[in-house]
Amino acid sequence: MKLIYRKRYFERVKPFIGKNIIKVFTGQRRVGKSYMLLQIKEEIKSTDPNANIIFINKEDFSFNFIKNADTLYQFVESKIEKRRSNYLFIDEVQDIDEFENVLRHYHNKNNIDIYCTGSNAKMLSGELSTYLSGRYVEFKIYSLSYLEFLEFNKLNSTSDDLNRYLRYGGLPFLCNLPVNKKVLNEYLKGIYTTIIYKDVVGRNNIRNTDFLENLVHYLATDVGNLISGQKIRDYLKSQKVNTSTQNVLNYLTYLENAFLIFKVLRKDITGKKIFEINSKYYFEDWGISNAITGNEYFDIGKIIENVIYINLLIAGYDVKVGQIGDKEIDFVCEKDGVKIYIQASYLISTEKIKQREFGNLLMIKDNFPKYVVSLDEYSVGNFEGIKHLHLKTFLENIDNLC
Repeated sequence: MKLIYRKRYFERVKPFIGKNIIKVFTGQRRVGKSYMLLQIKEEIKSTDPNANIIFINKEDFSFNFIKNADTLYQFVESKIEKRRSNYLFIDEVQDIDEFENVLRHYHNKNNIDIYCTGSNAKMLSGELSTYLSGRYVEFKIYSLSYLEFLEFNKLNSTSDDLNRYLRYGGLPFLCNLPVNKKVLNEYLKGIYTTIIYKDVVGRNNIRNTDFLENLVHYLATDVGNLISGQKIRDYLKSQKVNTSTQNVLNYLTYLENAFLIFKVLRKDITGKKIFEINSKYYFEDWGISNAITGNEYFDIGKIIENVIYINLLIAGYDVKVGQIGDKEIDFVCEKDGVKIYIQASYLISTEKIKQREFGNLLMIKDNFPKYVVSLDEYSVGNFEGIKHLHLKTFLENIDNLC
């Protein structure tokens, strides 16, 4: 199997290989967590040819018998070799009941190097943080960045390449499929169904699946807008669906835990206050959200926002929605003590749009970099210290914005 190395993640993991700390890879299904394990396995084999690799893939039926801590422990014990260096890989570890007890056992014995993946954030907030605090390090894996997308698909970054990325997203396996709208949408819908029914419905014992799918559709059509549980409840009520605001918030949490969506809080730029209500939601993979809404709904402006947000996370930024007075800044991004501010727009086609996008940024009085990002063929240029970039240029240079 030929592996395309995801260098950004691998360089972060490499210093921990062979160290007595559990390496945990989290993220939505099909973003490439399993291939990160394979990549690390190949690295270990190249440096330690005598390594004893124990690999458990919970999506492989041959490992279906490993259901709980007891069966996991028995299997690992049967595979450990005392005269060799042992490495344990577990793919989708959250499907094993009380797995954390076994990981803690082997961490304490310090006789095996442990790597695992998980597709549910509750695994970290619950099982791992409670039983393995201080014993693990987490690596969040996302869909392909734009530069990774180009590499995986052997593309040169043309306008058509960018449009393909905007429409179908960055799931790694797409590079193995023909560039056919029907084929790609069927694949994306299949991934969505798996996430919904295995990671959300199954894990949280949800019975009202119609309500859940209506909620996801609503989020997909309202990407980038400020949303509250009450707002969603009122909308659903207008569609003859009655439920409580708390139930809506619970379902949103379930979707976040499955990494299908990300909640982005608002931050008061001048007062530093974090607002807990009226947040924005973006999809881990906008190709999935496009497939959910169908061809009748493709809001390019919202997709641009979603793409920028995920690529900022991949680049290591902490991202909030900015609030300054009654004005909104799409993204306030912080990394290593440096901030950048970003406004996203489809086109700067009128003076009113120009004043809105640049004007909001001009209200911020610090000297950190400020950008307006759009799909305009010709750049406005540097407007009173604010840089206007084409989306493609922005994504190609996202590591060099500060």
